[in-house]
Amino acid sequence: MAKKILVTARSFGKNDPEPIRLLEERGYELTMNPYGRILTKAEMIENLKDADGVIAGVDPYDAEVLAAAPKLKAISRYGVGVDNIDMAYAEKRGIKVTRTVGANSDAVSEFAITLMLAVARRAAYTDAECRKLNWVKVNSMQMTGKTLGLVGLGAIGKLVAKKLKGFDLRVLAYDSFKDEAYAAANGITYVDLETLLKEADFISIHVPLLPETAKLISGPQFGLMKKTAVIVNTARGGIIDEDALLDALKSNRIWGAGIDVFEAEPPKNADFLKLDNIVIGSHCAASTIEAVDNMGLMSAKNLIASLEP
Repeated sequence: MAKKILVTARSFGKNDPEPIRLLEERGYELTMNPYGRILTKAEMIENLKDADGVIAGVDPYDAEVLAAAPKLKAISRYGVGVDNIDMAYAEKRGIKVTRTVGANSDAVSEFAITLMLAVARRAAYTDAECRKLNWVKVNSMQMTGKTLGLVGLGAIGKLVAKKLKGFDLRVLAYDSFKDEAYAAANGITYVDLETLLKEADFISIHVPLLPETAKLISGPQFGLMKKTAVIVNTARGGIIDEDALLDALKSNRIWGAGIDVFEAEPPKNADFLKLDNIVIGSHCAASTIEAVDNMGLMSAKNLIASLEP
């Protein structure tokens, strides 16, 4: 009997059909995301009930959802974050969970830098005004010679630092797991979070969403930042306290923010959409042609390896 595969990742196989071909040539029966969006919990329960494996986006995979899928043997995460998956329950059930580590690191690091520059130079606001035929000179802020603070110095954080070397930045990093050799070789200084927030001009978030990182940046942390600080999040919604962020932006407590990820997407608070000191992404940091192709192939191969040991 053919193995049934649910694909919830919306861009899987969109550019390059090779990942789909790899699965279909093994006789797998694919059901593609029927909604063109993140599935709700009820939709997950309905669509996953007969699946042997899943190419997983950021849809909910909690214990209730997984319990409703008795045949499920493998979750191939199309991406790296697993905060949407009940890992303890998956392990208890013997469901293999894999990730596409490294497949989108370049794409995410590039988008983080794009957001930093767009916010600092007020690019979105300038564009909007020009479209109204308002050719006013918009004052903005340079990046060259400033201090970059990386909250998380993993693969993506390291790439951000590497790609920004031409801006002659002082680089600070905060991370629970320190790569001292790498930091020393690349002129990066590890500091505590308080020091980083006080001294950085540009703050970029690159940590997973875990209990210990939930609302890591909240009211007190915004209070430590420079009035000219730019904060960027391409990691996960929930790491930044959105109420505190909104307050900091409305009061001009910081220069601005570049946010690609919210706790709910689109954000529940529509006030974010009215501000001109925030640049908003649609959780699209990893959505380049190259990264989509890389994630597609890797997630398909990971799924095959999990289902055909």
